[in-house]
Amino acid sequence: MKLTTTARPLHLAGVLLLASMWGLNWPAVKIALNEISPWTLRAIGLTCAGIVLAVAALIRGNRLSVSRREVGPLILAGMLTIAGFNLFLAFAQLMTSTSRAVIVTFTMPVWTVIFARLFLAEPLDRQRMTGICLGLAGLAALSWPLIASGGFSIGLIYALCAGLCWALGSVVTKKWPVDAAPLTVATWQLLTGAVCAIGGMLLFEGIPVYHGLAESTTLALLYHVIVALAIAYLLWFAILPHVPLGIASLGTLLVPAIGVLGATILLDERPTTMDYIGLCLITLAALSILLPTGRRRTE
Repeated sequence: MKLTTTARPLHLAGVLLLASMWGLNWPAVKIALNEISPWTLRAIGLTCAGIVLAVAALIRGNRLSVSRREVGPLILAGMLTIAGFNLFLAFAQLMTSTSRAVIVTFTMPVWTVIFARLFLAEPLDRQRMTGICLGLAGLAALSWPLIASGGFSIGLIYALCAGLCWALGSVVTKKWPVDAAPLTVATWQLLTGAVCAIGGMLLFEGIPVYHGLAESTTLALLYHVIVALAIAYLLWFAILPHVPLGIASLGTLLVPAIGVLGATILLDERPTTMDYIGLCLITLAALSILLPTGRRRTE
């Protein structure tokens, strides 16, 4: 869709707003986890977001039904992209600093390129190879000082697993595309993630018992559910038809930077010099992978 000169600034502002919503969600989740267990938090958030998207899809006239052959790939993608991604992140933030978790997680484009090569036989051009090398260098900058000092945390492994889940889910979505509106696909995936989170909650934590929450925890939970999930997803699908997917994807590169800044201000975290170097290298890696070359621009 061709953009008008009046619509473009508004939609680009929407991309920046979306990146801010998702970036600030990282410290919000960390605060909420102080009093709410990981499985319960994800069960609440994903269920509410899935219901909101389902209602939005019906209001827009999108059908929620899909063919039987598409149910399996949709569920698998939801288990990876939504359930695995969000659950690993919750445990990552319990066991390491939010700033490090967000940096490691956003190696997602690097793993996506690698898995696309392995499972989809997509070519690896020089630009993508550069991105992979930068991403691995960023991981080394983050992890090696911690390993050398004995301060390496399992939380970084969980964050890495979250990025791997997202990448695998993206490959599944591309390998078995679904003939349905993007909002319908997102609804299915979120509700799949919600079912997984509810099952884990009942299995490992039991039925949650209501108890009074601190004001900061309540505000963080409301932000996570209403702003970062429900409103942000609706904003994403409102923006997507009006901007190139590449620009929308590049806008999400702001998420880790905003997440680190939010953790510094709201959580009083103090990232090290190597953390910032890792952030820069991984951001450059994603930029290298997401920016189109001449060939990809033509495609």
